[in-house]
Amino acid sequence: MKILITGGAGFIGSAVVRLAVARGHEVVNLDALTYAACLDNVAEAAKSNLYSFEQADIRDRAALDRVFETHQPDAVMHLAAESHVDRSIDGPADFIETNVLGTFHMLEAARSYWQAKGRPEGFRFHHISTDEVFGSLGDEGQFTEETPYDPRSPYSASKASSDHLVRAWHETYGLPVVLTNCSNNYGPFHFPEKLIPVVILKALAGEEIPVYGKGENVRDWLYVEDHADALLLVLEKGALGRSYNIGGENERRNIDLVRTICTILDAKRPKAQGAYADQITFVSDRPGHDLRYAIDPTRIREELGWRPSVTVEEGLEKTVQWYLDNERWWRALQTRSGVGQRLGKTG
Repeated sequence: MKILITGGAGFIGSAVVRLAVARGHEVVNLDALTYAACLDNVAEAAKSNLYSFEQADIRDRAALDRVFETHQPDAVMHLAAESHVDRSIDGPADFIETNVLGTFHMLEAARSYWQAKGRPEGFRFHHISTDEVFGSLGDEGQFTEETPYDPRSPYSASKASSDHLVRAWHETYGLPVVLTNCSNNYGPFHFPEKLIPVVILKALAGEEIPVYGKGENVRDWLYVEDHADALLLVLEKGALGRSYNIGGENERRNIDLVRTICTILDAKRPKAQGAYADQITFVSDRPGHDLRYAIDPTRIREELGWRPSVTVEEGLEKTVQWYLDNERWWRALQTRSGVGQRLGKTG
């Protein structure tokens, strides 16, 4: 298959690019190369003649039409998005423009291309979203594909809007779509403003490790390479118009996750004195911080036979080791806008 992957220089997108090329798919990576993108993420895939790159913004309809016409993809995997909740609090406009208007332009470009090609049956538009569109859970329960949307941040509201657009284009125009909503991802090449890389890099730098509130917020953690595997499976075998929740089946409180990372670092790169957990510092919570997310993965397990292969303990071990082995990669990103700073304090 020839797959047009948007946001393929980002964290999750690059994992999809690497896996798709490794499996013999032809990949067109479309990325605007904004602050969180890094072409080093796909350096290995770029050595293959199955890979090509297009620098373009999903808000630029003319550029999208050119990319579709030039490359003639069999399918689209739409991952390009602004994704950091804290940044969405400080600057919501970028999230509306990219996640809502950008998805609209992607849908229209894909629809125009699909119709011009005679509506080929095998064409797919796979929209990749987040569990954050469902809002916040209490101590019990899980998100299913039927859970009502209840977004609480500018980021999750923008992703919820894009999900609704994708469903509308399927119902109104017949565009062959599939959707997925995932839990929190982690793993190699994770941009160093998100929780797990922040913990690792602050610990190594001997700085305070910030934990919001009391660290009692719960997330379901999904190893990014497991997620990429699930996304390609849904693209190939998912039912048209259907959505699939993809979870890691690994719920952890933030404070427990942070302490686990510190323990791994204690073993892999011990400090001269004390333990890394001594650096943990509780800071004021961010506005609208959802208490708990948890995914019910029954549908993707029963319909497509998929389950995550990596436990959070295994994945954290791999992730910490990757950051220890790839200092050149993350050092180069330390000077990018906002990295290492506390964002999202305004309410």
